Amino acid sequence: MLKRFGAIGAAAAVALTLGAVSNSEAAEQQFISIGTGGVTGVYYPTGGAICRLVNRGRKEHGIRCSVESTGGSVYNINTIRAGELEFGVAQSDWQYHAYHGSSKFEDQGPFKELRAVFSVHPEPISIVASKESGIKSIDDLVGKRVNIGNPGSGTEATWNVIWGAMGHTNDDLALASQLKSAETPAALCDNKIDAFFWAVGNPAALNTEAATTCDVVFASVDNAATKKLIADNPFYAPATIPGGMYRGNPDDIPTFGVGATFVTSANVPEEVVYVVAKAVMENLDDFRKLHPAFAHLDAKAMVKNGLSAPLHPGAAKAYKELGLM
Repeated sequence: MLKRFGAIGAAAAVALTLGAVSNSEAAEQQFISIGTGGVTGVYYPTGGAICRLVNRGRKEHGIRCSVESTGGSVYNINTIRAGELEFGVAQSDWQYHAYHGSSKFEDQGPFKELRAVFSVHPEPISIVASKESGIKSIDDLVGKRVNIGNPGSGTEATWNVIWGAMGHTNDDLALASQLKSAETPAALCDNKIDAFFWAVGNPAALNTEAATTCDVVFASVDNAATKKLIADNPFYAPATIPGGMYRGNPDDIPTFGVGATFVTSANVPEEVVYVVAKAVMENLDDFRKLHPAFAHLDAKAMVKNGLSAPLHPGAAKAYKELGLM
């Protein structure tokens, strides 16, 4: 991992603001890292897209950005809390729970230093099942072999919330597999699992891989329990996986989901967050081209939707300058 904002880094950030450090000196002293997810998901290219825009201007602002593949949302938030990452991508529900100290974060207590920067793409729940499994809805997973997400991921945590809300435990599955997301299409098509579950922006490479390799069905995620979750929690919203997006699935799939959000800590200097937020929002047209899931992003929605932790003042400064607030 690259050098962090310790005493030297924080001093460099202040000096940069005051114009007292040259660009070359600042570039040597300021490094930021973004925690993402597995390399085959959308979080990793999200971090890469942000870093690409930040690094494009590093001669001017002296900040160098790198991306780390991680276990996902919960890992990223915990690692930001520990001061080992400056930024991370996280599901909107786990941003909420971390800030409030609820659900999976109850034992740790509220992370009141957590700060929102912006939201990114919507993440509908995908349940990809083999056609021969007979699975058509989330209710059909009882007694099946299901990949529920790797340990520590937002996917695993969200699975536990949904499955628990339906009155089930993992003992109601024939197998609760925890393969890495990259391994799931092969496991499904090799008949090692009946389905895999995750929240992801669409189109998603792993969904496409599974649908291209073997005959799959996208199961609906729409029942009384999920409707109640949507009604009771502001970070959930109904969603649809469009028909025809994936081979063999011509009809719209009703589901619901969360949003991918970009978060940081109050301990990261205002000038640093300002540079990162402005680099993305000032170049949003370029950002949209960096992944199909970004195609319909709207700047004004990104600075308010799905943000349940306070907005970092550095981000607010950038958005006010750009007329987004």
